[in-house]
Amino acid sequence: MNDFIAPVLVQSSQRHSAPTGRAAAPTRVMVVALPLSAWGLERLLASEPQGLTCVGCVSSAAEGVLRAAEWRPDVVVYDLDGEEDSEALTHLHAQTSAKLLAVTSSGDTTVYDSAVLAGARGVVGKREAPDVLLKAIAKVQAGEVWIDRTATGRIFLELARQKTGRNDDPEKARLGLLTARERQMVAALAADASAPGKVLAQRMRISENTLRNHLTSVYSKLGLGNRVELYAFAHRHGLAAEA
Repeated sequence: MNDFIAPVLVQSSQRHSAPTGRAAAPTRVMVVALPLSAWGLERLLASEPQGLTCVGCVSSAAEGVLRAAEWRPDVVVYDLDGEEDSEALTHLHAQTSAKLLAVTSSGDTTVYDSAVLAGARGVVGKREAPDVLLKAIAKVQAGEVWIDRTATGRIFLELARQKTGRNDDPEKARLGLLTARERQMVAALAADASAPGKVLAQRMRISENTLRNHLTSVYSKLGLGNRVELYAFAHRHGLAAEA
């Protein structure tokens, strides 16, 4: 317990020795949640006016990306019970420097783990008392994480598994080299292997010459020699479903 008391005593001494210092600015929080949930979260944040300020609420990660540049939040509270999945959280994490904290009513540990793997620094269950979320925001803003020890173990194991999977499957690694347009072309070919190049080019609204250039690039990146090999590769990795 002394490990936690000592820092508090030091901070207290520093405040008394420098009474003219400025008070810390409140943590700027943006909420990403559907309207009803956002309403409750915004009012909870308003209950701590000295330490927190809600800079705004949005209903989607995409809108959050747009607003983050304008509102400059320190922490984003993201409701996992909305219409979006963890991929949207991953996108938001990639597009903002704000720290992410998720909330959910789910008791499924995989939901918690997926959120952390997607970039959240912690997850707070909606069954917790309201002050737990306020404490979690403070911890996350301070650079800490809000994850219990059992979750930490599971997440580290999953990260290790993913890394091993990437190392053990060179085809998946090569697949990551394709551009979005090249993946679209491979998907179109996999969905209709008998279609001539002219037809594929028309479907993609490109010239046959551009199609050939794309194919040459794809063959090089994937280490393949012809359309038959490309067709087999695409079906092994489920690219046909992207058509």
